[in-house]
Amino acid sequence: TSSVCEKQVKPELFHSEAKTQSTDRAMDLGLAEDHFSRPVGSFVASDIEQLKQAIEECKRLILELPEHSERQKDTVAKLIHLRLKLQELKDPEEDEPNLRVLLEHRFSKEKSKSVKQTCDKCSAIIWGLIQTWYTCTGCYYRCHSKCMNLITKPCVRSKVSHQSEYELNICPEIGLDKQDYRCAECRTPISLRGVPSEARQCDYTGQYYCSSCHWNDSAVIPARVIHNWEFEPHKVCRSSMRYLTLMISRPVLKLREINPLLFNFVEELVEIRKLRQDILLMKPYFITCKEAMEARLLLQLQDRQHFVENDDMYSLQDLIDISSGRLSCSLTEIHTTFAKHIKLDCERCQAKGFVCELCKEGDVLFPFDSHTSVCHDCSAVFHRDCYYDNSTTCPRCARMTERKHDAPNDSPEPGS
Repeated sequence: TSSVCEKQVKPELFHSEAKTQSTDRAMDLGLAEDHFSRPVGSFVASDIEQLKQAIEECKRLILELPEHSERQKDTVAKLIHLRLKLQELKDPEEDEPNLRVLLEHRFSKEKSKSVKQTCDKCSAIIWGLIQTWYTCTGCYYRCHSKCMNLITKPCVRSKVSHQSEYELNICPEIGLDKQDYRCAECRTPISLRGVPSEARQCDYTGQYYCSSCHWNDSAVIPARVIHNWEFEPHKVCRSSMRYLTLMISRPVLKLREINPLLFNFVEELVEIRKLRQDILLMKPYFITCKEAMEARLLLQLQDRQHFVENDDMYSLQDLIDISSGRLSCSLTEIHTTFAKHIKLDCERCQAKGFVCELCKEGDVLFPFDSHTSVCHDCSAVFHRDCYYDNSTTCPRCARMTERKHDAPNDSPEPGS
């Protein structure tokens, strides 16, 4: 009977049954006092032992009481209450270290108890109120404290650091027979018929995984983007999901070498390439301009640092933003701000402009202007029409060549 349960714990843990049923339920669920605050005073071992005995008794009663009865529901509520109280008394923070290192994972103990998460190892829910759990600061792998010693997969961030490249073949399947009908990660037996466990294919690696290693997460596949310009998410395993998440902003895709024909069919790529080339031409103005350095203009591209270093490397996020049109808008705005500083706002930058030496007419020219051409040898700037219509060589190059010929080649005679 329930009286046996009540005798095992202190009177304050349960409430008088003389009150109404609704009052009992409210108090049993912990609504009448703050059970999540730190207990006042010090508790001895007997307090914890009493709680453990009461928990076992409640568990026994739940099995004995009629299914779905009010008394069974009350006992379940009391069981939850007791477990929370026991966890509070045990103070797990003193037992579990704040940082643990395992297979290159750097696990940090989580403080949040209200957010519901799922363990990446056992696929069960992490109940933050009564369970200790950790998150890898590198790859965001989450797991129960009890599951940490069962982890066999190294941290994905180490792979990103040592091997920053994508699988560029579309879903390179090898077949279940090549995997010995086992999960590619944990080696659990699997089959397409779901016996003993369902085989789920990862569209990124092409391999098959069990339901514990493949949660049907979806991600954009780099190979499909580069070869087909396709951005539809496909199902991937957990390890591929973490790898693609960590790699998405890394500029490792050299489209000009992987698929140069893509620029013939995707107009947005041509537009972005021209904007990036212009920004590289603007960079020398900024790194020699005190006002530009103080205004930190180049920091407007801090999220895409590779845009101020080259014009041919792309990240997967770049390609996703190009497809959506978001990158074109933001980069055009930055391009306008940079050009305004050089051509209108800054006298020092304006002084570094060029006058077309072929026609000697028109406004001051800059290498990033759309109507100009730049000499590949000396970087002089001309009107595009003048440069292509003129049959002679670049005037600046001609002057430089003439100076070299006029310079004395022989050293003076001794004593002269």
